[in-house]
Amino acid sequence: AVKDLEESLKFYEAALGLKAVGTEVVAEQKVRVAFLPTGDSEIELLEATSEDSPIAKFIEKNGEGVQHIAYRVESVKAAIDEKPRYGAGGAKIAFCHPKSTGGVLIELCQRN
Repeated sequence: AVKDLEESLKFYEAALGLKAVGTEVVAEQKVRVAFLPTGDSEIELLEATSEDSPIAKFIEKNGEGVQHIAYRVESVKAAIDEKPRYGAGGAKIAFCHPKSTGGVLIELCQRN
């Protein structure tokens, strides 16, 4: 979770040599997202597009930093009982509440 996506991208590029493969707005989640591939994983930077965005609320309460960890799964629907939502990159996503995961917000992500 970052306050300024462009400024954060400058750091990741200059200090870590990572390059964003694009940005997009996910209206349903009220965020702008940048993906930075790193080996078999990727870092996803999230910037709020609205003051009532979950990311804006997270930053207000905790400051910038790691907001959640995402795991790629074969089928989000099979992994949960709730209806999946749509996230960045056209993925189907669902979240596991921190109360059930030892304090970590976990995202399940199904990509085509």
